[in-house]
Amino acid sequence: MSTSASQTPVHPVVAEVTDRIARRSAATRAAYLARTDAAMVKGPARGRLACANLAHGFAAADEPVKSGLKSGRKPNVAIVSSYNDMLSAHQPFRDVPEVLKKSIVRAGGLAQFAGGVPAMCDGITQGRAGMELSLFSRDLIAMSTAVALSHDMFDAAMMLGVCDKIVPGLLIGALSFGHLPTVFVPAGPMTSGLPNGEKARVRQLYAEGKVGREELLEAESASYHSKGTCTFYGTANSNQMLMEVMGLHLPDATFANPDTPLRAALDRAAGARAVAITHAGGEPTPVGHLVDEKAIVNACVALLATGGSTNHTMHLVAIAAAAGITLTWDDLSDLSAAVPLLTRIYPNGSADINHFVAAGGTPFLVHTLLKHGYLHDDVLTVSGRGLWRHTREARLDGDQVTWEEGPKSSLDTDVLRAADQPFAPDGGLRMLSGRLGRAVIKTSAVKPEHRVVTAPAMVFDDQADFLAAFAEGRLDGRDLVAVVRYQGPAANGMPELHKLMPALGVLQDRGQRVAVVTDGRMSGASGKVPAAIHVTPESALGGPLARVRDGDLVTVDADAGVLEVELPDAEFQRREATGRAPHDVEWAGTGRELFAGFRAIVGTAETGASVIRPLPAPTEEAPVVQPV
Repeated sequence: MSTSASQTPVHPVVAEVTDRIARRSAATRAAYLARTDAAMVKGPARGRLACANLAHGFAAADEPVKSGLKSGRKPNVAIVSSYNDMLSAHQPFRDVPEVLKKSIVRAGGLAQFAGGVPAMCDGITQGRAGMELSLFSRDLIAMSTAVALSHDMFDAAMMLGVCDKIVPGLLIGALSFGHLPTVFVPAGPMTSGLPNGEKARVRQLYAEGKVGREELLEAESASYHSKGTCTFYGTANSNQMLMEVMGLHLPDATFANPDTPLRAALDRAAGARAVAITHAGGEPTPVGHLVDEKAIVNACVALLATGGSTNHTMHLVAIAAAAGITLTWDDLSDLSAAVPLLTRIYPNGSADINHFVAAGGTPFLVHTLLKHGYLHDDVLTVSGRGLWRHTREARLDGDQVTWEEGPKSSLDTDVLRAADQPFAPDGGLRMLSGRLGRAVIKTSAVKPEHRVVTAPAMVFDDQADFLAAFAEGRLDGRDLVAVVRYQGPAANGMPELHKLMPALGVLQDRGQRVAVVTDGRMSGASGKVPAAIHVTPESALGGPLARVRDGDLVTVDADAGVLEVELPDAEFQRREATGRAPHDVEWAGTGRELFAGFRAIVGTAETGASVIRPLPAPTEEAPVVQPV
């Protein structure tokens, strides 16, 4: 059994899940590492290029970079960025590439901006046609990352990204170049604005018609008010937490606010570190070796211990597959039963991510999880071997960043707690199964008295139909399970359905027993209403939600892990499917028709909802093909 830096044995469930993932993945992981290792070279990668190829690669470079690239001695670092100046989370990256280039040159390397990737905002596209591109954008970003790295000019890479699909896409793309050391550079969260509880209150008042659009916009603008990531603990901040605990960020780099001296110093240090972990730098750390079974389990544990985004039940599966590792929902469920919930950050509490940082942040979180055996310490990170490095806090010494011993106790136990004094004994993420399929439910924000609901179904094929029924009063005065179907990846790209939650919250607050069952997504903003999401098989592919009718008694039982319809099995199986997924003619406009091919080949939510197919393990008939 592996041990942490303090010799704490790894928790038996964490050890068992890690071991079974490794055994299950042995053949595919070995094949992935064989391809990765075959692509490695000791000298600068561009030395393998013919003269004409290389000349194209530095034709536009300024001196002294052009001379350096021509000489073939210094390592060259690729910079890939999700910058755009509309989105608050990505706008801070505008000047970062030049900062990185200077720090890389000072560290003895060279750098080129290799490419940009698209970055869309789920907050802007909620309830709009553009949201139907959101999940597919992850795999597009992975492909864009691969295109940026495809020139074979590079000895390391730096990935600049923050939000929902962007970071998983960047990592999946980077893992296709697993021989390259890769450092992820976050932008940090915006400073605190309107408290999250007040924002949620105004949203519910608007849903009830008690305040108008002007009041709602004022509240939203006071909440989302400046540069940086949104401050609630959704997919964006979950992304950042996972990258740090996987060892892809510098220690304590994750939640430093934009436009601060500490943020700038961390960016400079990241550039220098990218050079250090190349072969020329003396500490070669290929990302394909760093992201191993232990790193994947560490990411799962961090997600569960912080009540993170349900999107990662798909993203982590897809990331693992890109590294030749098979992660399943059952692995996540078993870990969730053992890993305690240590944070209360909105929507699981009233605090925002800046309050979490003030309470001790990631350094204390990693410390307490290591101390109690929930994380593997014996892992590679971009800072060296050992996750204990991420128990240290980043501090400024002049204009340089240094790391000091981090806190050993929480500074605010209403926000962050030690692993032996948790908010809950489990991670609040559970799997449901039954005749309606398999689903994910996030319980960390759902009060115990609301976690089991049995009520008549009200069936909707579009979230707009549900919202119309709410506005017309047809949902008033009754218990119900809203079945919102034909929202899976093959139907319409699996949009997030956040606009359902204020209305459902109103009904719950009125004393009605309510829940939602959907093959769509809710993401990190899943809140106080029980939501069985990511139902698979999805309705568009003949899943059982297509046979549910209004009035059927449906049970969502988060305690027992049950998702069931109260009908004789023979009767339910005989039923014809009703409703339908959008036709291609309806799934057009706002760029959606460009992704029709993705809908045709996308995998299930349980296998990562990806259009990228992991390579199978080699056989005697089809051995591993080594790169030239």
